[in-house]
Order: sequence, then structure tokens, then C-alpha cells
Amino acid sequence: MTRVGVVGAEGRMGQEVCRAVKDDPALELVAAIDIITRPTNPPNDLLEVLLERQCEVVVDFTVASAARETLRFLAANGIHAVVGTTGFSDEDLAQFADVFTESNCLIAPNFAIGAVLMMRFAELAAPHFSTAEVIEYHHDAKIDAPSGTAIHTADRIASASAEWGDDPTEHEVLTGARGGQGPGGVRVHSVRMTGVVANQEVLMGTTGQTLSIRHDTIDRTSFMPGVLLGCKRIAEFEGLTLGLDALLDL
Repeated sequence: MTRVGVVGAEGRMGQEVCRAVKDDPALELVAAIDIITRPTNPPNDLLEVLLERQCEVVVDFTVASAARETLRFLAANGIHAVVGTTGFSDEDLAQFADVFTESNCLIAPNFAIGAVLMMRFAELAAPHFSTAEVIEYHHDAKIDAPSGTAIHTADRIASASAEWGDDPTEHEVLTGARGGQGPGGVRVHSVRMTGVVANQEVLMGTTGQTLSIRHDTIDRTSFMPGVLLGCKRIAEFEGLTLGLDALLDL
């Protein structure tokens, strides 16, 4: 049985992770840390609890400023990390790759298996279309835009094809109406709305046809199979792993 700790247990995602770990017979929840009062710098005594409880894997759903400290601590103490926090820079990722030598780290922009498949399908379709845009919808408590999933999706689309049509827009009546310009010029649009959890649609077009690839999350439990898979398999993937694709053999 794998001993699991959760950092960010006070948040809605953290609460779901705790429940899912408790319900899984292959996992044991041994630590649940609340860092909401110190979101930018988790106190060392809180992180020490992860050592005291002999955590083998720690799940982090917090904010980037807090997760940077937590991940450095986990790497220094040989504890595996499964991370749903977004907002890391390329420099952050390079540092994590350097420090996770005695344990492993999985960082995924989205733990919903359907969302991972959506990104893969978009990547496969990209070479066959001349235009592509990403529209992401999130709840009204999400403070960053666009989402990590949307940025990652645009990056994968752009990496799959460099042949994109020019944007015909010459004048935006309202600034930002065409969304943000992501990797490869792929436009990304963000919606923040009460009642939404997390949805994303990829729209692609070429001569005489369009393709819509959409994933809808209606409840946060949708992320839990991916989180639990990460907890169970992270020991198999050396160093830093980005995204669930490798764990799903995609």
C-alpha cells in the first residue's frame, strides 16, 4: 500500500484527492496539509509532517509560488510528487528536472483522462487543417487565464504543424476579442463563468469543413482517476514527467 500525502488539502481539488485516496484500497492517506494561510511559502514545520508520516508520494494542488517550495522539499527528501498545480515557468521545469534525481515528479496540466485524449486527438488532427483555435471554460474562482491545459493544447497543435492560415482580422473593435495569441499563433480564448467546472473545445477548419474536439468536466471527481493513476505509477517514471500521456501509453 502506497503512503500518500496531500498538500493543499483545504481546497476543493485537495478535498476530492483526499476522498479518492481514502477510497482506494491500494493507497493510504497519511498526511493532509492545509497551506491556505501561507500560500506563498509553506512553513517548514508543515512540510516536515510529510517526512514524519513517511509519505512515499505527495499530491500538490496549490499555487505555483507554494508548489515551488514544496517540490524542492520533496526532491531533497526523496519523495515522489504528483502535481496538478499550473503556472510554472520553463525555468521552474528545468529546475525540477535537475533536482528530482532520488525521486520522481509528475506535473500534469489536466488529470482528466478525457482531456488528455482531447489534446492527443487535436495533435493528430492538426496537420490536416489550416486554422485552429482553443476555447477554454472554467469556474469563476480560477484566477489565471488561459488555463495550463489550453496553453499545453495550443503548444501541441503548433508543434504538430507549422502550416497555418493568416488571421484576416485587421481591426479589433474590442481589444482582446480575438483572444490571446498562443504558441504558433494559435488563438486561445478564456471564459470564466459561475456553474462551470472545466471544459475545453478545440476548433479546426480547412476547405469546406470544420472539426470540433470537446471535453466537458461536470464534476471534480473526473480528475481523480488520473491522480490515482499518478500516485500508483509515478515510481516507474524516472525524473520529471510532463502530462499523463506516458502513463496512458499514448
